[in-house]
Amino acid sequence: MLEILSPAGSGEGVIAAVQNGTDAVYLGFGNYNARRNAKNFNEEDFRRAAEYCRIRGVKVYVTINTLLTDRELPSAVEQAKIASRCGADALIVQDLGMIRAIRQALPDMPIHGSTQMSVHNLEGVKMAAAMGISRVVLARELSRDEIEYICRRSPIEIEVFVHGALCMCYSGQCYMSAVIGRRSGNRGLCAQPCRQKYSTGAHGSEYPLSLKDNCLIRYVEDLERIGVSCIKIEGRMRRPEYAAIVTGIYSRAIKDRAMPREEDFRALRAAFSRQGFTDGYYRDLKGPDMFGIRTDEEKGEQVIFSTAKKNYLNGEYQRVPVNFVGLVKSGETAKLIAVDDRGNTAKAEGLVPETAFHKELTQAAFQTQLHKTGGTPFICTGVKSKIEPGLSLAMASVNEMRRNVLTDLMKQRRAFVPGREQDVTFDAPVPNRTDMPVFTISVLKVSQLSPEMAELKPKVVYVPAEEFETGYKHLKPFLDDMEITVCVTLPRVIHDNEIEKCTKYLEMAKEMGVTEALVGNIGHIPYAMALGFKVRGDFGLNVYNSQTLGVFNELGLLSATLSFEMRLEQIRDISKTMDTEIFAYGRLPLMVTENCMIRNARGVCNCDSFTGITDKMGATFPVVREFGCRNVVLNSQKLFMADKMRDIDRVGVWAARLAFTTENSKECLEVFKRYMGLTDAAPGGVTRGLYYRGVE
Repeated sequence: MLEILSPAGSGEGVIAAVQNGTDAVYLGFGNYNARRNAKNFNEEDFRRAAEYCRIRGVKVYVTINTLLTDRELPSAVEQAKIASRCGADALIVQDLGMIRAIRQALPDMPIHGSTQMSVHNLEGVKMAAAMGISRVVLARELSRDEIEYICRRSPIEIEVFVHGALCMCYSGQCYMSAVIGRRSGNRGLCAQPCRQKYSTGAHGSEYPLSLKDNCLIRYVEDLERIGVSCIKIEGRMRRPEYAAIVTGIYSRAIKDRAMPREEDFRALRAAFSRQGFTDGYYRDLKGPDMFGIRTDEEKGEQVIFSTAKKNYLNGEYQRVPVNFVGLVKSGETAKLIAVDDRGNTAKAEGLVPETAFHKELTQAAFQTQLHKTGGTPFICTGVKSKIEPGLSLAMASVNEMRRNVLTDLMKQRRAFVPGREQDVTFDAPVPNRTDMPVFTISVLKVSQLSPEMAELKPKVVYVPAEEFETGYKHLKPFLDDMEITVCVTLPRVIHDNEIEKCTKYLEMAKEMGVTEALVGNIGHIPYAMALGFKVRGDFGLNVYNSQTLGVFNELGLLSATLSFEMRLEQIRDISKTMDTEIFAYGRLPLMVTENCMIRNARGVCNCDSFTGITDKMGATFPVVREFGCRNVVLNSQKLFMADKMRDIDRVGVWAARLAFTTENSKECLEVFKRYMGLTDAAPGGVTRGLYYRGVE
């Protein structure tokens, strides 16, 4: 049966979810989780919550699903150990360096790959499995058929989000909140810029980034049939009553095999909605119907919340099966044995039965009394009893035996044996390079390249895979120069049904003599290597600490791009066990989206006629096409560090990347000359990014 995984933003949230039939809860413990603004749990709160769940047969998963700095890693590992000692059943993790550390520190602890890992294809799942992950949460953008394809072939469990908020961007690939407001979604403090108003210069929605909440209640049986192991409800930042209502409806749909009724949909809308719900990704029906906002009418207090709270605070969801064996024999104390679903056994003795003068104790009466387990987590699933005839025993004595054995079972269920703990051996620091970084260049179109740029000899030129279909003329000066490496850039998102198309482009690149590929997703590393390419790591891999860099070094990557959410001091302090590069120029990529804003706004696919989206302050964020008719939202300002190259020289990186996006070939050349020190030109509207400010 499908596991239901519910959010718990507080201790009351745990009770709300458990008392409405969830099989597992996920919660934040400490500061290293993707909902840092939730109440979260301290050690004592977590211990109590874990005991409460353990008694009731509910699993507890702890989120440590943010990117971590080198300084934070030891503390995060210690939090993971405390969670293990308190009874965590698994850890949900994003950071690959943290995964590496947990595998050392807690070798018995299951690790679930967070949706923040951006896993969206079968190779990504297999790569996660190779890293020691036992379950992976797929990207929310996948369709039903794509999920089934992965489930049928996956070596590990698959988890799917079925209800709650949808981000416009693929999880783990959104840098918008960080770049424009220093609140990083990858660090658990997203300010939700996608819920704000933007102008598209067309007659489309004023909220082109605000998706309705996901709702797949109609498809739970289908999800189980295609091989999904766990369905997840989003909402740790929402009130406990929300978790109660939504969990209860999904629990009934799964466990009672009952199709949701109209009153269930009304309850879901009342709990939280944004002008209704969407199942667009699951049905592969993307478009403007998927978008909505929270209206004033939907924000009002509802009676449904008070009813839900009363129910979960005053009830007990009976879920733990227990079997009783009773013996009532003349001249001996009555005896009762109880056995739960874990094999725990409890025994109790009662009074010595008396001779019955008026009403003798029957098996039916005895068994009926043992079925009265209300107010406890237990449900009686069977009674075997041997009652000698002609005896009388007070029901109060039977009740007391029942209470005693159930109390004993609860005590046994509360106990657990923590997994093994080991010390973590962090990699020894490697001295920084002292030579000046080389320049690499990335383009969106080969038309941005020119023979004059080739004469300046960038070390590496990154070119999107699609551009190799028609771009040989522009690429020839770079391909012919032995001092320049042309590297094919893989899209950050390649669904399984797009592999064949992408492979065609990569084969074209190979025919031109290209031997290296730039990869921004873990699932694309083995794919590119299998095609014979040497691999470089792009920014989408979210390298934020030395441990993550060590992971990619072990995988054999030639280089890795460090996160542009880091300060220069943090970049300097990373132990660089392999070549690293950072962005030094360009419009930083803020989002990669499955929904096409261009088509949603214009009604047609016309990439060249769309300038971007404009916020309420008048800043315009260009939107460009990505492989698969996806979009990339670019920053409104260009990162400019030409006059700060001395600072970059001191951080020990191998390369500084000039990322050209909206520039024409002449502008690209002029920028490159400026960084080479050949001119003193500078573009208007520039930013230093986060290199001096950092993120919270």
